[in-house]
This record gives sequence, structure tokens and C-alpha cells, in this order.
Amino acid sequence: MTHPYAALSPDLVLDAVESLGFISDARVLALNSYENRVYQVGIDESEPLIAKFYRPGRWSDEAIREEHAFSLELAEHEVPVVAPLVRDGETLFEHAGFRFALFPRRGGRAPEPGNLDQLYRFGQLLGRLHAIGATRPFVHRETLDVQSFGHASLATLLEGGFVPPSLLPAYQSVARDLLGRVDALFADTAYDSIRLHGDCHPGNLMYRDELFHIVDLDDCRMGPAVQDLWMMLAGERHERQSQLAELLDGYQEFHDFAPRELALIEGLRALRLLHHSAWLARRWDDPAFPRAFPWFAGERYWGDQVLALREQLAALDEEPLKVFG
Repeated sequence: MTHPYAALSPDLVLDAVESLGFISDARVLALNSYENRVYQVGIDESEPLIAKFYRPGRWSDEAIREEHAFSLELAEHEVPVVAPLVRDGETLFEHAGFRFALFPRRGGRAPEPGNLDQLYRFGQLLGRLHAIGATRPFVHRETLDVQSFGHASLATLLEGGFVPPSLLPAYQSVARDLLGRVDALFADTAYDSIRLHGDCHPGNLMYRDELFHIVDLDDCRMGPAVQDLWMMLAGERHERQSQLAELLDGYQEFHDFAPRELALIEGLRALRLLHHSAWLARRWDDPAFPRAFPWFAGERYWGDQVLALREQLAALDEEPLKVFG
């Protein structure tokens, strides 16, 4: 299979940026990204820009434009997101067969794990984001559900022969048991599906000068609000409970949260485990992935996954976190 980014050279990156009227200083810095390719490009007498080249075949043009429209809608309501630049009414551009967008550069650092003051402020930000996200649905983007994130992920792994034969029976058995539990959990838990960030972990946040910026809405989709909350919780149960309290104190200043959604957290964690393995499998033909994730092809990874899925089955038996007050 041809490498999807084989023709994406530094010169092509510069040509693409300059095709929109910018004058570069010829400095190109590749940033850490695997799904897409992202570069910082120096601009004469101005701040550098971030050029994001979309993986061919992943999203339709309509889905990418819908992501951009959501970012711009949030920015219009003064929600601090890094939205794409607009040129002549357009945000998605094409050059030499590659689709790309340009973004302003935003510096900062990831939040500190467990910092309760930061979690309160992040909760405020998420509440504002979800208040806007709940006003109308996406039309062209995916929905987070058990079928797409769970069953389809397992099918990818089994049909592609990625699980070593020695671990296949154990992995298949625990994954199917886990998905049966998650199916029942989602069927029994009422929730509203709204527009989400979708992949809201600390690496997709920038904290600077006492302010958060949300970056990378590439995975935005429809789903339960709690999907954007649970990945910010870490540590033992009592620590996660304290963190959740701060997060929701800020969140509910701007948007109501349905406590029943807390029951979905461990199910969502299970889906993320399966989806991450399937993501690596689906991208294994891209040479960047075997270089970056060589352990994916080894038995140790899959043995660890069997243990992780078994632990997740046990976690589904635990009482969900609670909302107090």
C-alpha cells in the first residue's frame, strides 16, 4: 500500500501555505501527530502558522468543514478554542492532492494532573462548550456508540489477524464479554447525545496565563457529555471523586450535567481501550506507525491488553462516581 503522505515534502508544505498568499521564511517544523500531519511554518514578519494536512480518505470534506464550523461557532461565543483561519470564506484548502487547513499558533502546557483549581476552570470551559454543542446536532460527523467504537474495533483486530494466535482465545473471550456488558450499560442508561470535543484528554489542552485553550477538534462527534469529562480524572477513587466535584462545580455554572451519565464512564473507558488498538491496526500500513509503536506487534502488548480488559470488566461492577451537593 502506498504511504498516504509519501509525497508530502517540506517544499510541498511551504508551497501549500504560500498558495494562500502567505510569505514563508522557509522554516518548517514537524509537530507530533500521527493521524494527520501537522507543521509549524515560519511566516515573514509575523507569527508562525500551524498547517494541518488531513489524512487522505479519513473524513469527508463535509465532515471536516463541520468540524471547522463548530470551532468557529465556539470562537464566536468566546470559548477559547484554536479555530482555523478563514480565507475568502473557506477554511479547507487543497494543494497537490492534499487537503489542509491553517491555524494560529497557541503556546502553553498541558494541565497538571489532579490540580483541583485547574479542573474547576476547565469545567467552566467544558460547560460553555457543551452549552453550545447541545444546541444542534452534527450532520456529517460520527456518533460515539458501542457499535462503532467497540464491535467494529474488535472486528478489525480479529479479521486482520493482529492478535497473536497464542493469545487469541483469551483476548476474543474477554473482549466479547466486555462488549456484552457495555451494550447492556448503554441500553440501560439514558443520555442526550450532543456535539463533543470527543478526545478531551490533557494533551489536547493548553494552559497559559491562567487560561485554557482547547486544541484539536479532529475527533469531535456526537455522544454523551461525560465523554469529555472522564479522561481528566486520574488516580484512586477518592481522588477521582474530588476531581469530579471540582470539574462539575465549574461545568454546571454554564450547562446542566445529568448525574446518570456517570454510570457510562467505565463503559467509555472500555470502548477507548478497544478503539485505540483498532486505530493502530487500521494505520499499520503507514510507516510512521510501526516506527512509533513497535510494541503493537509483540505478544507482550496483547498480553497486557487481555489483563486490561479483564480489569475493565471488574471495573464495570464497581459503583459509579457520585455527584454530591
